[in-house]
Amino acid sequence: MFISIDERAATWFTKEFEFHKPFCIRMFPQYAGFGTKHKGFSLAFSAEAPVHAGYSNEINGITFFVEVNDIWFFEDTETSLTIDDRLEEIMVKYHEPSSLAVN
Repeated sequence: MFISIDERAATWFTKEFEFHKPFCIRMFPQYAGFGTKHKGFSLAFSAEAPVHAGYSNEINGITFFVEVNDIWFFEDTETSLTIDDRLEEIMVKYHEPSSLAVN
């Protein structure tokens, strides 16, 4: 599991949630939509404090986290959050790293 959040995406969360730093953003699977990683699930966000964080990363005063029971959504995946320049909205990309054979 690897999650990258660029600085522009972190700034988007500051504007979207209208909070002053520091604050926390929970990333979790939501049963809705046509998710590209897990059919029927999409990535959702909420401003709340962690209870049992299985992953966390602080960027510019914002702690992004995933609760232990939501780790399954991110396993074996590189997830990146950036900004779609055209829409000026958050953009999520998933990349499943290829296995390297060891000889």
